[in-house]
Amino acid sequence: HAARRYTLIDTAGLRRPGRVTTGVEKFSMVKTMQAIEDANVVILVLDARQDIAEQDAHIAGHVLEAGRALVVAVNKWEKLPEEERELIKRTLVRKLDFLAFARLHFISALTGHGVPAVLKSVDEAYAAAMARLATPRLTRVLAQAVTQQPPPRAGADRPKLRYAHQGGINPPRIVIHGTGLDRVPQAYRRYLERFFRNAFQLQGTPLQVEFRSGPNPYARRKASRR
Repeated sequence: HAARRYTLIDTAGLRRPGRVTTGVEKFSMVKTMQAIEDANVVILVLDARQDIAEQDAHIAGHVLEAGRALVVAVNKWEKLPEEERELIKRTLVRKLDFLAFARLHFISALTGHGVPAVLKSVDEAYAAAMARLATPRLTRVLAQAVTQQPPPRAGADRPKLRYAHQGGINPPRIVIHGTGLDRVPQAYRRYLERFFRNAFQLQGTPLQVEFRSGPNPYARRKASRR
């Protein structure tokens, strides 16, 4: 990017945790994990010729836990026969489904093919991680999500999702207020995450949805009228 400077930190490749035996390997792993936590955007570089999920899923999981913005780059793409590429793409999408928020690029570090697109996605992921989300629009999007698919009933009552505001950035955190929210299932939380991500175009960053239940103010009003 002509108007932006990037600081790139090249970490050592990591082996699977159960196979790390030497002091140097353990030190390398600690330094890599620290670099992930300190980064604005992580580029997870995978080798197209290896069993990607087995080798690198634990790194991806740490990126997710740290809440870092992410771009996935599959390297050495030029070495794969054409007939294998589509199969590998499908396998990647399936095995890295928990990283579906991240852009996936197929590159060749040797020739430079696909690298400019990776940097474009880095910009996009950083912007999404730092996005400021206005409370009125968040609440409108929440209302749209609930209208489209209400939360499931929990016993006799249905959880009430009343309004939302932003509780933090990098990664964006959306706080939803209402009643009975401790009974909202995880599947519905994931539905809300997808809905907010699509509405605000938050590509490349994890998104956290937090529920805060409080007393129903309408219940107090009804009681005072009796």
